[in-house]
Amino acid sequence: MKKSFIGYLTTIVVITLITACQKPAEQKPTAGIKGTRQLLTADFQQSQTIRYKFISSRDIEVVMENDSRPNQSKSSKYYEKMEIIMAYTPVEVDPYAFTTIEAKCESVTVKRNSVTGRSADAAEKFAGKTFKLRVAPTGKIEDYGELQTLLKKVAEEAFRKNSQHGRIKEPDMVCDFLATQWFLWDAVSSVEKPAQGIAVGDTWKSQMSIPTPMVMHKARDVVYKLQEIQQSDKGKLALITSSYSLSKSPPSGWSIPYTGSFQQSGPLGFYVNYKILDLHGTGQEIFNISAGRTEQYQQDYQMNLTASLMLPLGIKPKINISQKLSMQLLED
Repeated sequence: MKKSFIGYLTTIVVITLITACQKPAEQKPTAGIKGTRQLLTADFQQSQTIRYKFISSRDIEVVMENDSRPNQSKSSKYYEKMEIIMAYTPVEVDPYAFTTIEAKCESVTVKRNSVTGRSADAAEKFAGKTFKLRVAPTGKIEDYGELQTLLKKVAEEAFRKNSQHGRIKEPDMVCDFLATQWFLWDAVSSVEKPAQGIAVGDTWKSQMSIPTPMVMHKARDVVYKLQEIQQSDKGKLALITSSYSLSKSPPSGWSIPYTGSFQQSGPLGFYVNYKILDLHGTGQEIFNISAGRTEQYQQDYQMNLTASLMLPLGIKPKINISQKLSMQLLED
């Protein structure tokens, strides 16, 4: 795909010719030279499967402040963590257009320290499931159809069956699974003018979702930066850093796994009217330019929220969430 991408983006040919005509003394192979532009494109080989391990984890602290007793606040702490093994196999490779990738969830495990009366998380139902993605040479996913269908089906498993008290949703990490799969290759596919390449020091913007223990349709603004280029035994590697802040609104078109009205159970089931006060964090990714694939990424951010109790008791809950998302290439 990388060759085809270069083929139909003719501006890259011009850049290549200019570079080739420079004097040998001016050609410096040292990584990270300002102004040397790099193509960051996804590259897939027919039937060549690659596997990744994804981890999404968060620490949650709930502080209860009483208006009448401001010095007697109480806090509770929770955590939840999900680990996923995914395999991606290109099943149809068009050298001039799109690649169809079959994604298979090989395993999912969820752990949390709060007892909810259920032995399994709905997200664990992703294990063994497959879906197809249609991907452009830039890494942009053009067709999420099968993933959207699967998300809605698995999300239904989070609701209690035959409940006499209406629809009640148990705690789940379905939206964490969504965050890991919906934004594959986001760092390279969000480059505004991919045909021109990017140089060390360049920045560009994107948006990504915010997985939370409560149901919220929010987004974070992302600013990527090509920090440096490194040479390694795996090929040429791009170190891409990122910073995060709260978006004013999420883009239209993102999948919402849950439908209808419902009540949430678990430690956060008594709260309503959530409001995000602040979100900030950083991350970094290593993208293998030579192989056209992500080697790993790490995203860390803090989020502070307020909420209200379902009954007005003069107590103001404040919620602090420390979120971590990571992906690691698994070698054969």
